[in-house]
Amino acid sequence: MEKQQIGIIDMGSNSVRFVIYEVDTDGYHQEIQNLKVSARLSTYINDEGEMTGEGIEKILNLLDKFSAIAAGYKLTTVRGAATAAVRNAKNREAILKAVAQHSAFPFEVLSEEQEAYYGYLAVTNSTDFQEGVTIDIGGGSTEITYFENREMKHSVSFPFGALTLKKKFVKGHTPTKKEEKRLFEFLQESYRSLPWLKDLQVPVIGIGGSARNLALVHQNRHSYPLSGLHQYVMTAEETAETAAWLTDMPLKKREKTDGLSKDRADIILPAVHAMQALLTETNSNEFIISNYGLREGLFFEKLLQPIEVTHFPSVKEESLYQLSNHYRLKAEDQKQLAVLSSYIANELMRHRLVDFSEQEAQLLRLGAKMFYVGKTIHPESKSQHTFYMLTNQSIDGLSHMDRLGLAFTASFTSRSQLKFYARPFKQWVDKESLSSYELLGAVNKLAYALNITGQQAVKKIEITKADKKNLYLRLTCRGDVHFEEEQADKYKKHLERALKRNVHLRFVQEELSL
Repeated sequence: MEKQQIGIIDMGSNSVRFVIYEVDTDGYHQEIQNLKVSARLSTYINDEGEMTGEGIEKILNLLDKFSAIAAGYKLTTVRGAATAAVRNAKNREAILKAVAQHSAFPFEVLSEEQEAYYGYLAVTNSTDFQEGVTIDIGGGSTEITYFENREMKHSVSFPFGALTLKKKFVKGHTPTKKEEKRLFEFLQESYRSLPWLKDLQVPVIGIGGSARNLALVHQNRHSYPLSGLHQYVMTAEETAETAAWLTDMPLKKREKTDGLSKDRADIILPAVHAMQALLTETNSNEFIISNYGLREGLFFEKLLQPIEVTHFPSVKEESLYQLSNHYRLKAEDQKQLAVLSSYIANELMRHRLVDFSEQEAQLLRLGAKMFYVGKTIHPESKSQHTFYMLTNQSIDGLSHMDRLGLAFTASFTSRSQLKFYARPFKQWVDKESLSSYELLGAVNKLAYALNITGQQAVKKIEITKADKKNLYLRLTCRGDVHFEEEQADKYKKHLERALKRNVHLRFVQEELSL
C-alpha cells in the first residue's frame, strides 16, 4: 500500500467539515486534520427552493479557506461530497458550476441512497454490532438503515432534518406541548411508512452531531468517568429523561449546558424527538452513539478499495492493529505474550481450577496484546499510563465496559493498584468483575515476566500437579532464561493471590531431536 493523504469535504446542510487522513504503507491510518464550520446551508434555500447567492458565496468562501489549509499538506486524493441542502436545491447545477469554476476541489452530490450507505458503512466498520438500525439526522435530511450480519438490508432518506423540523414545527426556541405532539405524530407517521422498521428490537445507532451532543449532555449530568462517545449506550428511558431535561430550560440556559454545542442548542430538541420516535417504532431499549458517519464511510471505502472489500474482517482486531502501529509495539512480543497467557489459561481450565467465559478469554487475549502499552510513554509508570491511555480513547469494536475491562487487565500490577484504579468506577464495576480482572491481569503479568528479555525462550507451559494449596508449573525453554526465572519468581505472587494457591515454577530445557 502506498503512503497517502486523503482529504474529505463533507458539505452537510447544517455544518461543513474538512478532514484529512494519513495512511502509511502498512495500512496504519490516522486523522491529522479536522475543521468544522457551522454553515447552515439549508437556511439559504428560498421560497422557490433555490439556494440564494449569499448561500453559494458562503460555500465558495469556505472552499477558499479549506484550500489554504490543504496547501500545507501533501494530499494524494480529495473527495468533496454534498448532501441534502445542495441535492434538493432547484439550482443545484448552478451551485456545482460555481464550485467547479472557483475551486480545484472535485465535488459530487450524493444521492439519498449513497448518503444512507456511507453512514451504514462507517458504523459497521467501527462497531462490533452484527445487527442494528442507524439514524443520521442532518440539517435537511434524515437517513435510516437496517443491517443484519453487517449487511445492509434496507435504507431510506427522509427529506427532513434538525433544521427543517425546527422550521416547520417549532415557532419559538422551545417546542410547546402542542408542537411536540404535532412533531411526534409527523415522525411516527413517517416511520410507519416503512414496515421493516416495526418492532425490530435491535440497537438504534445514532450518527451525527445531535446524537453526540445528546450523549455528551447525559455523560456530563451523570459524571460519567470514562472518556469517549463512540459506542456509548443510553437506554430509551435515559434518552427521554435527557430530552425532557433540555426541554424544561430556555434557550439561553441550553446554550450554556455542558456537553451541548452553542450552535446546536436551538435545533437539538427536534433532532432528539426524531431519535425517540425511532426508538418507539423499533421497540428498542438501546440508543448507541457512533462517532463515525458519512465522511468516515467515504474514507473507509477509499481505504479498502485496493483489497476489494467493503469491511474489515474484524473491527476489534483492526483497532488493535491500529493501536499497535500507533504506539510502535513489537508484534513478536505481543504474539509471544498472548501465546504464553493462553498456555496458562488453558492449563488452568484443563485442571478445572477456573472456568473462563468466552468474554473473559477474549479479554485475556486482548489484554495480552495491549499489556503495559503505557511503557511507550514512560517505562517507570507503564501501568498508570496504560490505564489512562485505554480509558481515555475509544477503541472501535469494544463497548465502553469491555474497554474498561481491557484497561484493568492490560495495566494490572497488583490487587491494591487495581482497586485504586476502580474507585471512580464503583457504579459500573462490581466485586465479581474486579476479581475476574485480577485473575486475568495476574495471568498476563506472569506471561509478561516469562518474556522479559524478548528472546521468546519459553516454549511451553504445563501444569504437572495441582491441589487445594499448590500449583506446579513446568516451563519448557530453549536457551538462557535467567532473567525470565528471576522476574517470574517476583510476579507469581499475584497469581497466587488470585488462585489462593502457592505457585511453583520449574524451568526445563527443551530436548532437541537430532
